[in-house]
Amino acid sequence: MSLLFVFDMDDVLYDYDWRTRMRGLTELTGLDLPELRRRWWHDEGEWAAEAGRYPDGATYLSAWIDAVGTPLSPEVWLANRRSAMTVRPDALAAVSRAADLGRVTLLTNNGPLVGENLSVVAPDLVPIFGAEHLFASSHYGARKPDPRVFEAVLAAYDEPAEHVFFADDLEVNVEGARSVGISAHLYRDAPALLAAIEQFAARAPL
Repeated sequence: MSLLFVFDMDDVLYDYDWRTRMRGLTELTGLDLPELRRRWWHDEGEWAAEAGRYPDGATYLSAWIDAVGTPLSPEVWLANRRSAMTVRPDALAAVSRAADLGRVTLLTNNGPLVGENLSVVAPDLVPIFGAEHLFASSHYGARKPDPRVFEAVLAAYDEPAEHVFFADDLEVNVEGARSVGISAHLYRDAPALLAAIEQFAARAPL
């Protein structure tokens, strides 16, 4: 057994400008933000996809196209997603330190199209995490803050909760992790993240 460090992606490792993404989709589809929300970004659309409704990226994209009404290739859809992201080098440096102390893995609320292409959407993560440790919530069949997604991560990595650290920018997700016994840090800046990683490693039982 070893320490496991689990990180959110958007607004932790990358700045994520959702409005930039939506502006791009408005240009591609001709639909404004309220209409995009009405057609897809709700409990029966994107949030269900993030919780594992669709088995793969192709099925997800087909459902998205049916709902939105505009055919997009996977490449165009992913390029639009990537356009809203800007890497945070200081946060990645903190993750690199975590990788020195144990294993690192990604847990981002996203559907399978992003999940299958995280090495394309977030290429800066691959040298630190390894492509095989980049996961969207859809892979686990539940989305944060549902405790089941955190339990699934524990099972996948065969680690007890006391060996696991989690960082996210949303309090509700941090509380979800804590509810299953994981040590969780509410991300505000990279120096505080690094300090939390060091503190966890110093006190974690092994």
